[in-house]
Amino acid sequence: MFDRLTALGWGVVTFAVTIGVGIVVLEKFGGAVAICPAGTWSEAVTWNSATGYCENTSGTHYGTGGTGAVNTFYVAGQLGQNGLAGWTPAIIAFAVGMLFLGAFLIGGRKKTY
Repeated sequence: MFDRLTALGWGVVTFAVTIGVGIVVLEKFGGAVAICPAGTWSEAVTWNSATGYCENTSGTHYGTGGTGAVNTFYVAGQLGQNGLAGWTPAIIAFAVGMLFLGAFLIGGRKKTY
């Protein structure tokens, strides 16, 4: 029983690492494909991966960075709390419940041969 719980724990850790690495890679990719316009008065306009907009140093929005950046920002959101990662507690509860239920059902039967 505990070896199965250990395997479930490693699965959850792998799941979390996959989501974390996926979000970091997508945010960096979004910044790489973002097309930010030139700012006024020689201000540097860069992609802000936290907000999903092209911004200057004072936080003024200069656009969304193009379709590639917008789509990448959306997919990163689907991996995060609003998407796959938001289902993690339900997946863990269901898996642990099935492990215990299976252990009780298997342990309740007596061999008759």
